[in-house]
Amino acid sequence: MAARTKARKRAFQILFEADQRGADVQSVLADWMRHARTDPRQPPLNEYTLQLVEGYADQVSRIDELISTYAVDWDLDRMPAADRSILRLGAFELIWVDDTPDAVAIDEAVQLAKEFSTDDSPAFVNGLLGRLKELKPSLRREER
Repeated sequence: MAARTKARKRAFQILFEADQRGADVQSVLADWMRHARTDPRQPPLNEYTLQLVEGYADQVSRIDELISTYAVDWDLDRMPAADRSILRLGAFELIWVDDTPDAVAIDEAVQLAKEFSTDDSPAFVNGLLGRLKELKPSLRREER
């Protein structure tokens, strides 16, 4: 498994745990980092995992707003928790990480959905992130 794929999977796990615990993602990240330092069986967090989690934390309100706006017939709080975390991670990487090709960000999110969510989730994740990809130029302009 490629290093960035592993990093995304760990970032997803951190976002998912924060969502499930109702905790701040930064505090969950700190717990994971502390655990990696104290448990020799736990590998340290990859730099890309940190970039994804911290980047998401910086854009959390905007990401949730985008998902809520473009998820047709789905409220953010009614989505499966795994889908919510995957979409948050995928939206951050798609819109704010310039060195990841859009197709890769979407495909990796779809793969996470296949592994961790329902049978309908990969198509849902693909469709919503595909819509954000189409809107990406205007979404980036809105930030300036």
